[in-house]
Amino acid sequence: MQEIFGDPGEAQRAHSALRSAGDVPRGVLPPVIETSWDRCLAHGLDMDRRQEIELHARDVLEVERERNAELLRQAIPVMSMLHAQIANSGSMVLLTDACGFILHAVGDPAFLDRASKVALSPGVEWSERSKGTNAIGTALVERNPVIVHGPQHFLSANHFLTCSASPIFDSRGQPAGVLDVTGDWRGGSRHSLALVSMSVQTIENQMFANAFPEGIVLRFHTHREMVGTAFEAMVGIDPEGGLLSANRSACRLLGLKIEELRTRSFASVFNLPVKALYDHLLLHGTECIEMRLRSGAPVYGRPQPGCRNRTPVRIFAFDSPGEGRRPAGLSCDPSRGPAPAGHALERLCTGDLQVDATVEKARKVLGRDVPILIQGETGTGKELLANAIHADGPRRGRPFVAVNCAAIPEGLIESELFGYEEGAFTGAKRRGYQGRIMQANGGTLFLDEIGDMPPALQARLLRVLQERVVTPLGSVKSHPVDVAIICATHRKLRDLVARGQFRGDLYYRLNGLTVSLPPLRERGDLEVLVTQLLQETAGTDRKPEIDPEVMALFRRHPWPGNVRQLANLLRTACIMADGTCRIRREHLPDDFFDELAEAAGPAAPAVAAARPEPADLPPADLDALTLQAVRTALRRHEGNVAAAARELGISRTTLYRKLKAG
Repeated sequence: MQEIFGDPGEAQRAHSALRSAGDVPRGVLPPVIETSWDRCLAHGLDMDRRQEIELHARDVLEVERERNAELLRQAIPVMSMLHAQIANSGSMVLLTDACGFILHAVGDPAFLDRASKVALSPGVEWSERSKGTNAIGTALVERNPVIVHGPQHFLSANHFLTCSASPIFDSRGQPAGVLDVTGDWRGGSRHSLALVSMSVQTIENQMFANAFPEGIVLRFHTHREMVGTAFEAMVGIDPEGGLLSANRSACRLLGLKIEELRTRSFASVFNLPVKALYDHLLLHGTECIEMRLRSGAPVYGRPQPGCRNRTPVRIFAFDSPGEGRRPAGLSCDPSRGPAPAGHALERLCTGDLQVDATVEKARKVLGRDVPILIQGETGTGKELLANAIHADGPRRGRPFVAVNCAAIPEGLIESELFGYEEGAFTGAKRRGYQGRIMQANGGTLFLDEIGDMPPALQARLLRVLQERVVTPLGSVKSHPVDVAIICATHRKLRDLVARGQFRGDLYYRLNGLTVSLPPLRERGDLEVLVTQLLQETAGTDRKPEIDPEVMALFRRHPWPGNVRQLANLLRTACIMADGTCRIRREHLPDDFFDELAEAAGPAAPAVAAARPEPADLPPADLDALTLQAVRTALRRHEGNVAAAARELGISRTTLYRKLKAG
């Protein structure tokens, strides 16, 4: 950890020396800052030239947020709690991806406004290469927590800032992002970096806990009371007892680098066969188990099964007498809980006509071996619908296996889907790997973002669908497989087929029934959804109410992240409103209001809707008739664009286009 507040006067003198001599002065700045300034010169940055700042388009930001959905899901509640600790200090909390691209920010309004002057806001990259020495970019390069204070920033425009940042590492030990606290340099605190580092440890542990769905995560420490805290050590264990990865605390406690640890087995480190860990899970659930390291030192561990292993553990543990057994493959989210058999689809019907129609279509093909293609924007609930179709169908007691084709690297997706034989390639697991398709045998395979599947794999998938056999990599033997197929995409597959980017024969094999989920901005059940999501977020606690002003803001919001965005926002708002019974405007994140302001934009469509038109327009052509129908629908719904579009069976975008064309 680098604590580098230093003397601001020294940094100012270093800037003067750099201007006059053209080189970074030696021995004046802390070593990490001196080295960073050298890199800035190598990048060709001018410390006094005003940098051209280009804010990325909103759709780019949404793509990056979707790509980092798990990081955001774990980090946003932690950011809210961190900001609560530093509230009214004139500062902000920022989260970036592994390249320094800012994904999310919360902070004091006055400082957020100042920070926006140097584009310290979501949608902007703060790498060293683009913004010079700064805590975010420098922490990414150094792979360590960093403070950059006042004039230590390479760019003169950023001298009013003091920044404390720490990199976030994923379950494989690779950089996933950065958490940063930034404020006015005159109010900088050395405690900020400690708070940031603690928060990062919490985020990393939460991400690690969800990273090994097929194995076990062991939480452990030399002190029993530390298990379950941010300081706990964690290792991922595969079903055969191999160690998959470890968090930073585990590497320190065990004295091993992560690369070394991956070559070890559970038994070689903890002096216990992995079977004993599984036996403990079956008999005692997630209670603490005492173990000993090879050195003889005692450690206390709490095993946690991966989500694909949680059902069998619960069956044997019997959470309560007579408890019904949860069908394999249902969501592992305990806050929602499985719906009774035959009622999962029913739970999705919350009053929106488009969703109700989609559910009714899906219900009619249950058990008919008809492949289903779900279309809809990111975050509209495509996987939730697929899971409900599985839960209400005849395969409900069998696995539901979801694969996000866009999230798996192209080089790994083939082995992930089809599996491989032992020794098929360097690094292959002992005894090979079954593959997701075989894991879904007898149940349902959900292929999310199917439009992003590489072309070579499309041919292999088509063969599986036609011949109902799977051939693992490195094998000449084919295995019969029986799966129901549900696919989803936010892209227009028909357009991809026309451009030669998706196989036409596979497309027509997959779209036995195509259904669409509307974006949240076009749904008519917003209030019901908010109530339902609040109930799930609050659980058994008292559910907070939504202030009428907030609900009015919700109705005007464009919701680019759809239902997922709404759920995350409500989760964060509940945390911010802790101790109160009502969610108010001040409990909402800042980027919510940014999106609201952007959506307000030009008011041309609203003006057009309000402008009186003749009762009968001569039917000179189809466009004129269409325009008349649009304006009539808008008048009937008092200018409610979403309601008018629903009535006409078109999207809001199409409705706006018709209005502008007229």
